[in-house]
This record gives sequence, C-alpha cells and structure tokens, in this order.
Amino acid sequence: MKRIVIFASGGGSNAENLIKFFHNSDTASVIQVLTNNPHAKVLDRCKTLKVSALSFNRIAFSKSNDVLNILKAAQPDLIVLAGFLWKFPEFILKSFPNKVINIHPALLPSYGGKGMYGMNVHKAIVANKESETGITIHYVNENYDEGAIISQIKCNVLLTDSAEDVAAKIHLLEMKHFPKVVNNLLI
Repeated sequence: MKRIVIFASGGGSNAENLIKFFHNSDTASVIQVLTNNPHAKVLDRCKTLKVSALSFNRIAFSKSNDVLNILKAAQPDLIVLAGFLWKFPEFILKSFPNKVINIHPALLPSYGGKGMYGMNVHKAIVANKESETGITIHYVNENYDEGAIISQIKCNVLLTDSAEDVAAKIHLLEMKHFPKVVNNLLI
C-alpha cells in the first residue's frame, strides 16, 4: 500500500477529495496532512475524516529539519501539494526526488509563479480575455510552478465568465481529475 502525505494551506477541498478517493483504495492511502496555517479549515476536515494533521511554522519548514524529519518518519511514496502556498525548500525536495507534486489552477507555464494562486489566477485569466484555462499537475522543483508537467486538463472560458465562474470550472476539474492523476502515478 502506497503512502501519501498532503500539504495544504487553506480550506482543504482538494485534500478532502483525495482522502475520500483513497479511503477504500487498494493502491494508496493518505496517511497525513501538514499545513502551514494553524487556522486552516483543512485541519477540521482531517479531524472529521480521522486523518492525522499537523500545523507547522516557517522555521520548522525551511530553517530546521522538523518537517523533514516528520516526512522521513512517514515514509511517503508521494507528497501532494493541494493548495499549499509556500515554496518548498530544496533540502526537502532533494530528500524526496520526483516524489513531490503540485496542482496549479491554470495551464502552466502561463499564470504561474509567486503570487499566482487561487483567485489571483482566475482574475488574470478573465482580465486577459483568455478563451481557455485549466489545471496543471506537475512535479515540484526549486522554482514556483516550473517543474515537469504530469497532466493538464483544459476547459473553455466564456467572455461572459467572471473570475468566480472560472474558479467554479477549475474546482470541478480538480475534483474530477486530481485524484485520478495521483492514483496513476502510484500504480
């Protein structure tokens, strides 16, 4: 049975979706969720779903080996960033080569980089009158949103779409496709 650790910073809808998807799976299970936000709703979701969850601060994450040691103890086959907003430290990436993936709410390389997450991305898509957008699932490297692309799924953007409309379309893509892509990486 493969082991998944999820990192999230906010509400945790993608984390919850992954936990539920793998709950009765023969392939993998989500064994832990880690968050940089002690008030993140993902912590409540994990409590309800009976999945171990911990919060940490920036020092534990990037200035010490605290989070690295938690990961080493967990022995994950895959580390999944699901709405995690901090840049991943190189020393953790080097300890888990090709085992850290992220989901991004746009078709990279467009609309990626520092500050490009959530509604910031959707507002930019609408402002630039893009005709399509989508999600990108990619490996994480030392730069924001520049790791090798694993999968991209597209959707149309109408001229009448608001940023909220685009966010709803992206959310549907995430819920439908993210768990399947994660599963395929593990089989």
